[in-house]
Amino acid sequence: MRNLHIPLRGTASALLLLSLLSPVAAQTVKIGVILTLSGPNSEPGLQLDKGINLYVQEHERDLPAGVKVALVRRDDTGPNPEVAKRLAQELVTRDHVQFLAGVVYSPNAVAIAPITAEAKLPLVIMSAAGSAITRMSPYIVRVSDTLWQTSYPMGQWTVQQGMKKAYTVVSDYIPGYDAEGGFIKAFKAGGGDIVGSIRLPLAEVDFVPFLQRVKDAKPEVAFLFTPGGKQSSTLMRAWTDLGITAAGVKLVTTQDVVSDELLPSMGDVTLGVVSAGVYSPVAARPQNTAFLRAWTKVYGADAVPNYNVVFAWDGMAAIFDVIKQTKGTFTADQAMEILKNWKNPDSPRGPIMIDPETRDIVQNVYIRRVEKQKGILSNVEFATVPQVKDPWKEFNPPQHQ
Repeated sequence: MRNLHIPLRGTASALLLLSLLSPVAAQTVKIGVILTLSGPNSEPGLQLDKGINLYVQEHERDLPAGVKVALVRRDDTGPNPEVAKRLAQELVTRDHVQFLAGVVYSPNAVAIAPITAEAKLPLVIMSAAGSAITRMSPYIVRVSDTLWQTSYPMGQWTVQQGMKKAYTVVSDYIPGYDAEGGFIKAFKAGGGDIVGSIRLPLAEVDFVPFLQRVKDAKPEVAFLFTPGGKQSSTLMRAWTDLGITAAGVKLVTTQDVVSDELLPSMGDVTLGVVSAGVYSPVAARPQNTAFLRAWTKVYGADAVPNYNVVFAWDGMAAIFDVIKQTKGTFTADQAMEILKNWKNPDSPRGPIMIDPETRDIVQNVYIRRVEKQKGILSNVEFATVPQVKDPWKEFNPPQHQ
């Protein structure tokens, strides 16, 4: 203790020092939530925020007696690593949160990762899908998905349907590279050939010139990925305007491009589009039915929850399990021990668990097709790839010194 150089002036100071060195014993557990809540890329963050709010509203009564949670929200305004890093630092040093959570964009998560390691503070990622992120700090766990986790099964399914020539179109950032890599590896392994690849700017641009190259190449199938929201709607309009489907090119995607809440605005052009995803609101699982009842009660029958809502719901379930198991008194290492062994058989998306070796999600991946059910465009699951681990980590084991 002699190196701390803290003069103790009376009992009060001694107690303060002990509290700083002891496990947190909080009546209120503070959760720092970093989301994109404004700007043109905010739609995923707004969905996540709804999922967080809904879970707390439904389950706060389940916490141990005398223990509450406080959500300390911060808006990173989009893919802004420096902003996200500054917000995380403030949440740690000024707000003294006991968890970090949320994070929509992978570059932001990469910027936050070193802070979690330095501060020894758990980060529960509820969206950011870059595969390597969980390796950047031992205090990160992910409850959402990775793009390899959905794009690799999509590549497998596509080539199994007899399609042998594909073109890939992805957004030019970390998850886009992962989506591209996962699809290409699986498609080529099945005997397919990639006839071209495009990386789209994240900025709002005219996508017609990019997609014209796809049409001109005349592949049998195109694989698309964007991070959802307005980009997906804009991309689908360009696809329609060019008549690429009518030209005989099939379209396969990850769940991001045909996110459920976007389907009504995209219209019938999405009919028949096949995607790989981990959640659909029309899935007939009892746990999903119960979740939808809670959702409708708060947000109304016309609001459509997408996969991000469920990611946030499950992320809060994991955090609440830590609080319940420890009665609100825990160290960061104790929290991580619970999180990295966490399982939930009752998620709306089906059974999920965290792989303790990678601290990443293991879950079913569903192959879905856009169809009309009762006049409403929906992603209808028709095949299941059970309990998928992140393939990128399987193909790229950590290099131990």
